[in-house]
Order: sequence, then structure tokens, then C-alpha cells
Amino acid sequence: MRFTDLFLLSTRMFKTRPLRTFLTILGVSVGIGTVLFLVSLGYGLQNAILSRITTADSLLSLDVAPGATDLITLSDEDIETIKQIPEVEEVSPVIHFSGQLMVDNIIGDGFIQAVDPSYFRLSGTSVKYGKTIENDNQGEIVVSSAGAKLFNLEPEQIIGKEAFLTLFIPVTTIDDSDSSGEEVTISKREEQYKIVGVIDDETLNYVFIPRKMISDLAITNYDQLKVKVSASEYMVGVRDKIINSGFLVSSLSDTIDQANKIFSVVQLILSLFGLVALVVSAIGMFNTMTIALLERINEIGIMRAIGVTRRDIKILFLMESVIMGFMGGVGGVLVGFFASEIANIGVNILAKTFGGQAIDLFYNPPWFIAVIIVFSTLIGFMTGIYPSNKAGKLNPLTALRYK
Repeated sequence: MRFTDLFLLSTRMFKTRPLRTFLTILGVSVGIGTVLFLVSLGYGLQNAILSRITTADSLLSLDVAPGATDLITLSDEDIETIKQIPEVEEVSPVIHFSGQLMVDNIIGDGFIQAVDPSYFRLSGTSVKYGKTIENDNQGEIVVSSAGAKLFNLEPEQIIGKEAFLTLFIPVTTIDDSDSSGEEVTISKREEQYKIVGVIDDETLNYVFIPRKMISDLAITNYDQLKVKVSASEYMVGVRDKIINSGFLVSSLSDTIDQANKIFSVVQLILSLFGLVALVVSAIGMFNTMTIALLERINEIGIMRAIGVTRRDIKILFLMESVIMGFMGGVGGVLVGFFASEIANIGVNILAKTFGGQAIDLFYNPPWFIAVIIVFSTLIGFMTGIYPSNKAGKLNPLTALRYK
């Protein structure tokens, strides 16, 4: 038989038994849709979390901290040495203080970080309101949303406010017995600072200030460095060189790699839950094909009597199961898509009701949609193997006498 004839015969099920065929395809669609729903939830959570903490530059940056002992510090000389490494593209130092911020005559304690404008890019830190520090010669500062609440202001209301800073600077002292201690020097800054940005963080009150604005303090030791490498393949080599100098080195890319591994496990577990529904659907599809075989034994006998080959009978049943599998895959994509949209809308309504942020919880990679349709078609093929072989092996005379 010609392929077109086999294809037309295999699609008769949509006319002769439309309800049973529709329910079988719907069962497969529900199984495929469940897998797509759960896996897209895993991908969506992964994208939602990682997109908030990563930028292209931050993935190429190393965090360098002083060594494990007090003797190993980060100085200007160390910065120049690190800059001399050929693969290092940029170095951004950070100084940490405790301090106080005064806004509208209200004083609040907080954690203060003196940084260069490049710090935000290299660390992947972004603001929700306003902008980051762009000019380190101006008195622009960035605060956290927790800091804004400390002054009884909403994050968007604190933008443009003038602030005064008081820094508590630790100073190491050595007495006559050569034992070291630490004293705190209070530096009340006379200049006004303008709040230009707010970072979304409700847990900790902190302030970013331009490092150049405290250059008069002549601080030469730093608490942290952000070191940007020119390309990802140089990360390990540069890290080893810095570690050999006695410093502690970590990178956001390591954290991202670990997070991706964790999310891979989560996605696998979610897929296994979805596969349970898919197995049930496949059993239903196998049952449908077996019943179709029993109902059409006489028809098979007539087809064999007029010259249809065993091979054509096998192909006919396989094509029916493959078509149902493919249609189930397409339907499953639609079911999974609409289910994820409805769930996403519901979650975002709840989030806004309780004062949270809207977020896209689901993400469907195009390659995964293609894979799941192919997988569904393959399931249709596998469930059709036994009925097609059984149909092809039927004796024509036995089939004609079957009632």
C-alpha cells in the first residue's frame, strides 16, 4: 500500500471512534502537560533566582579577601600586583565600616561600604529604585530598602533625600608589651550626601558610598577586592595566582555552578513526579490500541485476503499510535502552557496582596518543548509495537472467522 493510503486509514479513528480517540489523546496530554508544568516550574525558579544575582561581569569576577591571619592584608601594593596579572581586566576595592546615617534628623545605625562605581557592575548588585553610584566625585549614595523603612519612608520616597554620615573606623593599636588591640575612631562627615538609589533588601540596613569621598581618611588597607578577569577560561589560573599570594578567593560563578547542580536535581525530581502521570497515560493509550486490535480483527482478515501485506498491517497500527502520541504531545504543551499561566497569575495576585513582587515562576525552553513532543511521539510508537505485531501475525482465515 502507498504511504498516503496507510496514513488515511490510520486517521479513520478520528471519524469512527472520535470520543475514545479524544479521551486517549487527552490522557496523554495531561501526562505530558504535568511533566512540562513541573519542569518549567523548576526552570522558572532557577531563572528567577539567578537572574537577580548575576550579570555578565559578575560571572567573570573574583572576590578577594585578606588572608586567614591578621598579617595578610589587602593594601594598595597588593592591588597593583594583582593588576599586573595579564588576564586581570579590572580591580575594584571595597572598605567596610560601621556607622550612622541621618535623614530628616532621624539617625539610624547601619553597615557602610565605600566602593567605586564599578563595584555594582562587578558584583551584580542592582537597584530597584533610582540608580547606582555613577560619579564617585559627587556625594551620591545608595541605601537598602530596610534602611528606608528605618526612617519611616517608602523606598521610592527616600530617593533624593539629603543625608549625613558618621563613620566608626577601627584602628589597630600596639601597646608597650607589643600586644595589639583595636580602637574605634569616629569620623563625622561634614558634607551632605544625596540618596540616589535603593536596593531591594528588607533584611539588613546598609549604605554604599563613593570611596573617593573618604580619600581624606588615607585608608590603605581594604576589606575586599572585586577582580574582573578578561575571559572565563582564565578564572582558575588567576585565582590560583592570587591564592598563592596568601589571599582568600571565591567567585560568584562557583556559587552559580552549585546552584545549577541543585536545580538540576530539583528538576529531575519534578520530572519523576510528572512521569508518574505520563506512565498512567501510556497505559491508557496501550489499552486503547489493544481494544482497537480486537475490534478490527475481521477488518484485518479482509485486508489480508485482498492482498495487504503483514508489513502494511503493522505500519497501519504503528501510525495510529504514533499519531495519537504526537497529538498528545502537542496537546500536552498547550495544557502545560495554560496551566502554568493560570498558576503564575494566581501566585502573583497573592504576592501583590501580601506586598510582594510579581515574578514569572515558569520558563519553557524551546528545546525542551521540542524534546517533549518527540518523547510523546516515541511513547506512542512504543505502545503501538505490541498491537501492531499482534495484528501483523494474525492468520487471515482465523481473522475472518473471528466474532
